[in-house]
Amino acid sequence: MKLFQQLLVAPAALGLMAPMAANAADLDIKGVSDYSASSEQVTSISQFQDVYPTDWAYQALSNLIERYGCVAGYPSGSYLGNRAMTRFEAAALLNACLDRITEVTDELRRLLNEFEQELAILKGRVDGLEARVGELEATQFSTTTKLVGQTSFVIGANSYSGDAEQGLMDGLYPTNAWDRDAEPNAWAGSLGKTEDITQGVARILGWGDDWEAKRDLLVADKKTDIATDILGYTGNYRYGGADTKRSEAAAAVSGATVFNYDLRLELNTSFTGKDLLKTRLRAGNFGDSPYGGNGYVGLDAMEVAFGESGKSDEVKVDRLWYQFPLGEEFTVTAGAMVRQDNMLAVWPSNYPAETVIDFFTYAGAPGAYNLAKGGGAGIWWDDNDSGWSISASYLSANADDGNPSSGGIATDGAGSNATAQIAYADERWGAAAAYNYASTDNGVGLYAGNGTPLANQYQKFGPTNSFALSAWWAPENNGWFPSISAGWGINTTTPNDREGLFGLSADDLIDSAQSQSWYVALQWEDAFVEGNVLGLAGGQPTFVTNLSLDNDFEDAYELVTGENASDHVADGNYAFELWYKFQVTDNISVTPAVYYLSRPYGMLTEGNGSGDDDDSFSNLGGLVRTTFKF
Repeated sequence: MKLFQQLLVAPAALGLMAPMAANAADLDIKGVSDYSASSEQVTSISQFQDVYPTDWAYQALSNLIERYGCVAGYPSGSYLGNRAMTRFEAAALLNACLDRITEVTDELRRLLNEFEQELAILKGRVDGLEARVGELEATQFSTTTKLVGQTSFVIGANSYSGDAEQGLMDGLYPTNAWDRDAEPNAWAGSLGKTEDITQGVARILGWGDDWEAKRDLLVADKKTDIATDILGYTGNYRYGGADTKRSEAAAAVSGATVFNYDLRLELNTSFTGKDLLKTRLRAGNFGDSPYGGNGYVGLDAMEVAFGESGKSDEVKVDRLWYQFPLGEEFTVTAGAMVRQDNMLAVWPSNYPAETVIDFFTYAGAPGAYNLAKGGGAGIWWDDNDSGWSISASYLSANADDGNPSSGGIATDGAGSNATAQIAYADERWGAAAAYNYASTDNGVGLYAGNGTPLANQYQKFGPTNSFALSAWWAPENNGWFPSISAGWGINTTTPNDREGLFGLSADDLIDSAQSQSWYVALQWEDAFVEGNVLGLAGGQPTFVTNLSLDNDFEDAYELVTGENASDHVADGNYAFELWYKFQVTDNISVTPAVYYLSRPYGMLTEGNGSGDDDDSFSNLGGLVRTTFKF
């Protein structure tokens, strides 16, 4: 108890003891006088013979003796703490303590007078510092730019297996797959051009030798180079022919071990401390790599893949957008090179900590979360207290093009992409529902890395409406329980009147096409070693689930193939990945991974497009990704 508090208690204590005070005649005046005049001041409580640490007032008495030196005992070395205290004894004790306070006060006054000038200088300096701190708080932020970089090295290879033949219908694979089939050349002259039309028709419908008698039913424009104009056929690869196994053709094109890199340099600039100007420069050499989505199998594309074929190592502006708060709960994002997910308040997945196969980075719904990129803007509302958020955005993949048929904003050729999302998220779990409209032309929609060839082809026929449901959960503590992420998406494409196949418009061929996708992913943080991460994911990349042909085209297709296309859609496929991330240092990680694609060509696994489940073609691959962050 502090001295001042003890002194405050003293009058009350004296008042309480007053009724017990002895008469003056009973007092030992001489003993009190001796107590008051004692010259042997006690300096330690241990000098008292009758005071023990177990006494309830031991600590208080020790403080008065050793801190303030204002307690004295009887000449016999006793304190007699259990004896009643007389008023005279109380007065003597109080007087001794007050004398001590007076001594301390006098010393403080002397020191104050001695250092008066220094204290005045110190006070002035403190006042000056307070003024400067106030000024800094008022203008505490200045424009700053922070450089953040990431470099990824990827070395890996693929192996292929299966008995499916590529046939005449090899989907989007740019080869002369029919080179060993001499029959098509016989019809080149009769169709008024080269064999491309004959071969193209055979590629698309998989008629094989049976197409001859039926060709005039569907080929309205005999001079249309279907192979080149529709499928992007270039004729730059010649391997095998119609009866060549896909596994052999794939190995010939994409079977080598590759070593690629991806470099990202981000300049994050803020002008107020609350806004962000994002500039990302990117370079890579995945243009001719299987991991760039340009090999025989597109679904083995990686998220880090960057680089166009024949244009490796070029540095390009990959992101350029500005984000700022609007009030307390709204955020606006706009830019000439902004991606769909940059305009979402919540990304609906906790997976992955390290990306491998690109499909597993779309929250299970590449249709709704197609990560389209271009010029656009978005806004989101985020109630931090409740965890709810709503996001809305629009972008044009070709906003820089002034030709309304191939670019612009909100034009027929804009490559429009509009997204709306409602989400809930807290520290451990979240869920989201999203809707997306994509014109699916001029760079917007699915690509080889997140859908089967058939799903990708049909999405190009017209605008697509996509819906997604996604959710994730993470355990409170890292350990044996993984975080779980799951998502599902459904897409409906309605064809427009643009040119489709055989000189016909797309809506003359099909009424609608529906596709779906889903995934489930597990991720163990601090797996086996603190800082390391284990990931496992499985799902189905976008595959066609329902195909409704136009009635007239349906009749022609059934006449040619003997089958009903609407009832014969077998585009299903599965994808799996397993990886382990070694966090070598805070800035370096090494991630070995394996992946398996059960049927990456879907319904086109067998070259004739029959969708026969007995026809097999699969892709098993492995890679090691090393990532440097700075």
